[in-house]
Amino acid sequence: MELQGTVKKLFETQTFASGFQKRELIILTQEQYPQPISVEFLQDKISLLDNVSEGENVKIGINIRGREWTSPQGETKYFNSITGWRIEKLADNAAEPIQAKPAAQSASAAAAPAATENPFADEEDDDLPF
Repeated sequence: MELQGTVKKLFETQTFASGFQKRELIILTQEQYPQPISVEFLQDKISLLDNVSEGENVKIGINIRGREWTSPQGETKYFNSITGWRIEKLADNAAEPIQAKPAAQSASAAAAPAATENPFADEEDDDLPF
């Protein structure tokens, strides 16, 4: 799966007593109702965030993980986490359309007369049922 959006917040690396490390970022999705989503990068994937800054547009490859936990009182709870395994910077102007022709060519194309003939006028076979 992938998430795409803007890096809203980038946290520092957390190191735990067991030696386990994680680093989190918050990505703000780009949709009608933007969502701030927390994504964890674990162990060796932390280094992927070294060249990422807040405010950049990115695409993140993610996995969704789930865990079951039973409390000492016997109550079972379920937790989900989103783990990043790849991150790619996107160009800021990716949403802008790319012009296919240089301006000089498009001006000469506009000067050419437009075709007004029906390209299907010579076809006599009409196999449409209506």
